Amino acid sequence: MTPIDLLKFMLPDFLVEHFEIISSTNTEEVLHLYFEESAKPPQEFDMFELVSKGFQDEITIQDFPLRGKFVYLHIKRRRWTNKTNSQIIKRDWALVAKGTRMTQEFAAFLKEINR
Repeated sequence: MTPIDLLKFMLPDFLVEHFEIISSTNTEEVLHLYFEESAKPPQEFDMFELVSKGFQDEITIQDFPLRGKFVYLHIKRRRWTNKTNSQIIKRDWALVAKGTRMTQEFAAFLKEINR
């Protein structure tokens, strides 16, 4: 098992595949993980010449607790500019469960155990 495979057990797949861990902070009760989207443009826009133009505002979502600690994922999504027409391009991530500030997987888990 590779370190990437191990991370997929603890973090949502989309984070492991498309984001880089930039930093973390760890206290007795809370773990904060900071991610930035990798600089590889979305595949669906391969036919365009895109240039990375920074990041969108950071979002913070809650994920499954790990080892008794609350886990917060701080995610910065990238934006690109199409060199041809100056259009702003960004991936359409469904990161947050509707009506919550937690990952979809964590929201589904809480909904299931609440039944």
